[in-house]
Amino acid sequence: MLPNRMNLTRTTEDQLKKLKGYTGITPNVSARLAFFRSVESEFRYNGQETKLDGSLILDKFTWLGETSDVTELVLKMYYPELDSKQHQQAWAAHVEDGIAAIRNHRILSQFSIAL
Repeated sequence: MLPNRMNLTRTTEDQLKKLKGYTGITPNVSARLAFFRSVESEFRYNGQETKLDGSLILDKFTWLGETSDVTELVLKMYYPELDSKQHQQAWAAHVEDGIAAIRNHRILSQFSIAL
């Protein structure tokens, strides 16, 4: 369902990299946390396409890890009418929404409490 190569917006990517600098958590792991935080907050992708211009282009298995099946099922459940490219847009929108709540944590213990 999701394409094999995926990326995010440059802004989101920068926030993930800053979070790595503060906490040591890699961008792919923090992207997974951000995605599910966004889903839990009841954010929904409105179909607005954004330019996914980040330079960190990873395969979906690196981005999603062991959560790949669950992530794809959640996207399919919430957005059954979307195609593969649009599902990537929805995933990126959820990561962007979720990272907003956790991007400013500078200490790993604070970060874990916020989750």
